[in-house]
Order: sequence, then structure tokens, then C-alpha cells
Amino acid sequence: MSQTQQLVHSKGIFHGLPVYPAETNGLTAIITGANGISGHYMLRVLAESPQRWKKIYCLSRRPPNIPNGLPKNAEHIPLDFLQDPDRIASTLKEHNVTADHVFFFSYLQPPPKPGQGLWSDADEMVRVNTDLLRNFLQALEAAAITPSRFMLQTGAKKYGIHLGPTKLPQEESDPRVELEPNFYYPQEDLLAAYSARSGCGWNVAMPGPITGAVPDAAMNYAYPLAVYAGVCGRLGLPLEFPGDEASWQMNQSMSYARMNAYLEEWAVLLGPAGEMFNAFDGSAFTWEAAWPKVAGWFGLEFRGPRDGDEYGRVETRFNPRGYGGKGVVRSKFSMAEWAKRGEVQKAWKEMAGEFGLSVPDEGELDRIFGFLDGTLCRPAPLLYSPDKARKCGWHGFVDSCDALRETFEDLAKLKMAPPMSKA
Repeated sequence: MSQTQQLVHSKGIFHGLPVYPAETNGLTAIITGANGISGHYMLRVLAESPQRWKKIYCLSRRPPNIPNGLPKNAEHIPLDFLQDPDRIASTLKEHNVTADHVFFFSYLQPPPKPGQGLWSDADEMVRVNTDLLRNFLQALEAAAITPSRFMLQTGAKKYGIHLGPTKLPQEESDPRVELEPNFYYPQEDLLAAYSARSGCGWNVAMPGPITGAVPDAAMNYAYPLAVYAGVCGRLGLPLEFPGDEASWQMNQSMSYARMNAYLEEWAVLLGPAGEMFNAFDGSAFTWEAAWPKVAGWFGLEFRGPRDGDEYGRVETRFNPRGYGGKGVVRSKFSMAEWAKRGEVQKAWKEMAGEFGLSVPDEGELDRIFGFLDGTLCRPAPLLYSPDKARKCGWHGFVDSCDALRETFEDLAKLKMAPPMSKA
């Protein structure tokens, strides 16, 4: 039996992170979508090691919103990936961009169809997000930039979790769920074809529900949850969980954006090419365990599901696992509708005045709180398998509750959410 040794270390709340060889240095990287939650944390993680990453090119329409400015080894180049690939290539050449590795996080969220969920316009999501990647890959070739490894981040919708109950646990080798269009699949195909043409290795990382603190990052349950807790405190109400017993106890594989970035750095530097990886905290998580902690951080009482509670009932459109019934989501109230209540808006604005917080326009509430609804009230578990990444040498771990608390602290520093009363 062969044996190998791997060095790991801890950094704050993160444990089991890889120790890289001393000769792994002087690298260049491209991060696309660097102003979004995942790209922002990828930049933070790479910037922690300036000897390893001598130059980081941040490509996005708007510059990353970094409180103290970009790291010294980073440069922002404004680019719109929906424009012609030759124009993108020309800009890359003008700035003498090189890349040993690429981290692709660019994403566009089309407005949902009237009265429907956040991801209801599947056809438009496929069109725009496939174009983003196709145009960028063609631009790399036109600019004669050939990285060693290309990391594409997709997500748990690869498994069809947004459609209904799926096979458990979710494993990277699970077949595609083609019950409706899903832009992850054409993106995977585009990347594989590019790799075959260019010789560039590829990886795909698939996070679950993402948490992190970045301005204007809607795909993030922590921000609306912190606002919910702050408003409940202002109104003298307990932190009430909107879902039923099933959602209360349901396992969820949570994904702190910083933890995802550590895995993605490992994947391109030490991991095998041509592989997909589940990207998550590696922590057992249920709202039954986390909700009392969240309430305590904000100095609140909490209220979980109780006998006699009345719930609305919504059935999923599909049953991806192929047996049994469709999934059912049961909730006492919608977080998106809660956020529009008059007393909530009044308390939120008062809270914003006290702490100097930004408040989104009312038209943004469905987008922001809709993601929280989907995270709190689920039709089926998200139970990621860690086996593949571990077999390949990844041992990173963070307690998802520690990650959520750190995110709340960062949201308060960004003046997006109130400070915790027991920080």
C-alpha cells in the first residue's frame, strides 16, 4: 500500500488548508466577475499570497468594491463579456495580460418572469451566461493567452436541486438533469472543447448556498438574514423561522465564498485537471442547530416550528430523483413579502439611520430576499459528497456557523447590516 504525506495548516476559522511547495510562486491569474461575491473572495484569497501570485488581473464591467482599494498585485480592467470577442481580445492585448490560471465567475441574473421565482427564465439565463463564457474563451484564443488551468465555478443547480428532490448524496459523477435548460451544461461543454483545442487543463467547482460580504451580491443568504434579525430586534420580536419541521432539520451543505476560493486555488495548483469538485464548508449544518445561534448573536429570542403552525404549500415542478413524489415547500410566510411590509420598511430605515446603513430600492427586495426564502425553506436536502475532493488531497474545513458569524461581522463593517449585539 503506497503512502503519501500532505502538509496542511489552519488560518483563523479555516482548517486543513494546503501548504504549497516553496517553488510555487511568481504566478499570474485572471479573475472574471471580480466584483461579485465569488470573484471578490477569490481576489482576497490570492492576494493573501503575493509571492505566489505576483499579478492578478480583475476583469469585470465595474471595479471590485474593496474598502481599502485593490491589493498592490492586482489590476482592474473594465470589460463586458457580451461584446465582440475581438474587442475583448484587443483590450487584453493592450494591457499585456498574461495568465497562468483563470478563475471564471462572470454571471448575469436575468429578471424573473412576472410573479415567478428567481430562476424562472431558464432560456434567457442559458443564452446570456453561455455567451459570457463563449466570448471570453474566444477572446483568450484571439489574444494568444493560453493558461495552464481554467477554473469554472457553477453551482448546485448542476444536480437539479432547484427543480425538486434529487439523488443523495450529490456526487460529481451524477448525470445531468435535463428537465429544463440549464446554462451550466453548455458552459461545461464549451470549456471542454476549449481545453481540447488549446491544451489548457480545466476544473469546475460547484458551491451550495453561498455566504459572504460583498456590496450588491444578491446570491447570498447572509445579508437578508442579518437585516431580518436586526429588524426583528427593533420591533421587539423573536427571530421566527418561516419554514416547517422538514426545513428546520434538513441537512444543507453550505459554502462560504472564502472557503470556496481556497478550494479553487488548491484545485488549479495541486488538484488533477479535468475534474469537477463539490465546493462547500465540509460542516454538518441544519437550521435547527444554527437558528438559535443566529438569534443569540443579535440578542434575540428565537421561534422554530411549533405544533399548530399553519403553512402555505408549494409543490416543485419536477422530481429529478425519478421516484416517489415531487418535493413540497411549506412556509408560514415569504421573506420577500415580509421585507415589503410597512412596519418592516419603517424599522429598517430607522435602523439604517442609526448605523449609517445602505437600504436597497424596493424593486430589489424580491431579488435579495428570494434567495433567503430558497435557503431557509427547501423541498429536499443538499447533501454534498466530499469524497472525491478528499481522495484528491483536499482537506479544507470551516464550521458553517463560524463562517456565517464572520460574514455578519463583515456586513456590519460594510454598513450593509447592523452590528450583532453580542459580537
